Amino acid sequence: MILFALLAVPLTAGAVSYFSRKRNVMEAANVTSAALLLLLSAGLAAQVLRYGSVTGLGGFLFADSLSALVAALTSLVVLVSTIYSVGYLRHEQNSAAFENAETRIRRYYALTPVFVASMMLVVLANNLGVMWVAIEATTLASVFLVTFYGKVTSLEAGWKYMVIGGVGLSMALFGTVVTFYAARGALETHTLAGLSWTALANGAAGFDKAAMRLAFILILLGYGTKAGIAPMHTWKPDAYSEAPVPTAAMLSTAMLNCALYGLIRHYTLAHRCLGDGFTSQLLILFGVLSMGIAVPFVLIQRGLRRLLAYSSIEHAGIMVVALGLGGALGSLGLVLHMAYHTVAKSLLFLCAGNVYQHYKTDHFQGIKEGIIHSMPLTGPVLLMSTLAIVGAPPFSLFQSEFIIMQAGFWSGRILASVLFILFATAIFAGAMVHVGKLVLGPAGPGIRRSSNAWQDAPVLALGLILATIAFWTPSPVLDLIRGAARVVGGQ
Repeated sequence: MILFALLAVPLTAGAVSYFSRKRNVMEAANVTSAALLLLLSAGLAAQVLRYGSVTGLGGFLFADSLSALVAALTSLVVLVSTIYSVGYLRHEQNSAAFENAETRIRRYYALTPVFVASMMLVVLANNLGVMWVAIEATTLASVFLVTFYGKVTSLEAGWKYMVIGGVGLSMALFGTVVTFYAARGALETHTLAGLSWTALANGAAGFDKAAMRLAFILILLGYGTKAGIAPMHTWKPDAYSEAPVPTAAMLSTAMLNCALYGLIRHYTLAHRCLGDGFTSQLLILFGVLSMGIAVPFVLIQRGLRRLLAYSSIEHAGIMVVALGLGGALGSLGLVLHMAYHTVAKSLLFLCAGNVYQHYKTDHFQGIKEGIIHSMPLTGPVLLMSTLAIVGAPPFSLFQSEFIIMQAGFWSGRILASVLFILFATAIFAGAMVHVGKLVLGPAGPGIRRSSNAWQDAPVLALGLILATIAFWTPSPVLDLIRGAARVVGGQ
């Protein structure tokens, strides 16, 4: 029942928020459901560590170590973003940042749990067709969150997100259908049971190879669009900069993880059918391209949230490169990077939200003072999380990137590894110059941001987690990560 509860809890919160007219009820429903979701995810992880995998609803739902890890990461981001959104939306309403406040706030609190439930279904569905439907549902729910403010720029960002995402998911749908076609002989079935992940994984070696090549190309383009890898990345900067900050935090971490999860599941099938060469070359090509395209935009960027968007494009590329490198090191590097990136990037977006609300802008030229002087919590945490996200030692993303580079050199991918280092170094320099000036600039008039516990508490909590995992990760979490890495590696 724990798998069913992971879907039912957020849907219940969404229903309560939709029918309620009281703001405090909507806030309580969302925060309570997010807390329950994290507890349920921890329970699922414990069961997976004990039994190896968990099934529910007659095999319709399924979770292994990779599913449990992504569910736990999603729940963590959802909890901190939901707590943060209480203070964030109250501030936005008080500053008249949007019209029709009651309607918009109810829409936010009703749609966010639907978005969360859709992401949970992505990682728990034991059917590739249902997984595609769930990923499509994340788009349908989140597009109305991207357009939350109702501005011309918000509507444009939502339209771009919807159109590009729709085209990408159409290709993913065709890829899913072609996968079913490739498997029909090996599984000897023409029913929807032929899309069962567990059945497909067991029979992947016997799939039609030509059809599987086409299927993987379509899936890479489709779910790659959802993950924002180049050249299908153009929706990201607009969506991240126009959506409410808590939504942007979930888009940049939880939804990215779900898109990569879908790609990983199909990669496992293609790898077992086709071997290393075909899938690895495509993944490394698109991954390195994503890192390279992010470099000039990071160097010339003028806004904090758009800078974080291009950072997400880079990190999506890093994880795709790790998937392409494969093996024990590549798989471990991918899973570690996914976990560490989730903590650091969500923290960066929450800090960016504080900066935006204090200065009424997140453009670097509009902030004339060092925010460390006016925002004594957000300033240091923003600088720390930037050092973490660019892979500076001793932070945990340095460890995951080092493992990925090591996997590249050990597998003989010298050119890809060298480009990986060059692009990562350039982004390190660009991001640190921008954020360093923003945080450590001269003192201003001395007006400090008033304390807001709803927003400061998640920032402080994630900051402590980020600092802790730089030196120590709890054993159960490491066991789950190792298990997920074995799943990615096809073991």
